[in-house]
Amino acid sequence: MYKVVKALNNNGILAYDLKLRQEVIFLGAGIGFGKRPGEQFAGIPKAKLYTLLNQRRELPLIKVVNGIQPVYLEATGRLLELAEKRFGKVNNDILLPLADHIALAVKRMKEGKELPNPFTADIRTLFPEEFQTACEGAKLLEEMAGCQISKDEIGYITLHIHSALSDEDVAQSLTMARLARECIEMIEEGMGGRLEENSLGYSRLLSHIRYMLARIRKGEKIPLDVEDYVREQFPKAYALAGQVCRRMGEKLGQPVHPEENGFLGLHIQRVWTGEG
Repeated sequence: MYKVVKALNNNGILAYDLKLRQEVIFLGAGIGFGKRPGEQFAGIPKAKLYTLLNQRRELPLIKVVNGIQPVYLEATGRLLELAEKRFGKVNNDILLPLADHIALAVKRMKEGKELPNPFTADIRTLFPEEFQTACEGAKLLEEMAGCQISKDEIGYITLHIHSALSDEDVAQSLTMARLARECIEMIEEGMGGRLEENSLGYSRLLSHIRYMLARIRKGEKIPLDVEDYVREQFPKAYALAGQVCRRMGEKLGQPVHPEENGFLGLHIQRVWTGEG
């Protein structure tokens, strides 16, 4: 059973789960109409149920919800539905933190204080499907609330979506994007030139770096060893890969298995020679 805390608008209800003793949100067309605080109900057919996480822990949850215009909760709910269609299961607990982020992003935009995102291009390459979903969510937001958000903000929304699909929180995903950018800059410096961001080789390299960083963070070992081959055949790429791996090991506070040097060196050699 649930008890109505408040009707957010005609399409949303903040309720209290009497069994689990926690707040939840129901979203669905017309479900809030006529609902009064304290009213109890068993459930709402065809409505979407969201449990809630409060990232702004200094505020009671009800104050966080009250501080978000219902249209942003609705738009975020629609965005999560898009993510479910594309990816399958999505952790819907991010409804509130993502809606909170979107509301703050719109507020910053209106005040001319948009938050720059220096990793937008890397986020788009690292998480292409999540980025596309975030772009579709931005269109929904424009249709529902008349608000446009920048590509940089879409990058941040992408990280929220990724966190709903993985074991990483948003801060960890942003750290991975920052470290991936540092890897690319080290490789470009070692090669003495910029990499073409729209090339297949760049995309493959960045994708490899993403999974390499995840393995280093988790202490996992890559199953195949090409280190000896790469060291002998491509010594410059191997040496550069070694520098990158050592730096990432220091940043993440984890030892790096030598096999990583070989695989990264192989990817560096491919972009160095333009093999893709």
